[in-house]
Amino acid sequence: MKQDRFHGRVRESRRPCDWPGCAEVGEFRAPGPRGPSFDGPGQYRWFCLDYVRQFNAGYDWFEGMTAEEILAAQHPIHGWDRQTRAFSPTAGIDAAPRWADFKDPLEAISGRARARRPAQRKDGREVTPDERRALDVLGLELDADRRALRKRYSELVHALHPDRNGGDRSSEKRLQSVVEAYQLLRKAAAFA
Repeated sequence: MKQDRFHGRVRESRRPCDWPGCAEVGEFRAPGPRGPSFDGPGQYRWFCLDYVRQFNAGYDWFEGMTAEEILAAQHPIHGWDRQTRAFSPTAGIDAAPRWADFKDPLEAISGRARARRPAQRKDGREVTPDERRALDVLGLELDADRRALRKRYSELVHALHPDRNGGDRSSEKRLQSVVEAYQLLRKAAAFA
């Protein structure tokens, strides 16, 4: 195999150079307008050797980042400090089903799928699994309306807030989950 002295060159490229006014062949790939994401590797620009050098000289990977974000991105373990979804113990899913509760393993699998599917309200609006969990936190039914949401939120805040219950701070976590649930539901399409 013959080594090319320019790393990244794609010799068989038939693409024209993307630099305006250049008639050379674009043999070098450079980041494009859309970066890599879960949809794929993103878009690339193709330049000839002269213009890829010019592009690289002016390219700033850290553009738009704060000083803290730049420092974090330069850290040796950046990106390795958290588990990816595939390697986390739950793989991004709730706990495994209790197989003893089911006669057929497919029932357990379909039950999990139903739990992750949006629920339908009587008025035809969909409620996502996150919104259903928020309704459970507030103790509301699936078909509760905006008025019931506000009323229940107000009741829970009055009952759980330390200023209302004699300074007892033992229910702060519960109060925080109630506030988060309300913030999610008040913006939800089902309560618009």
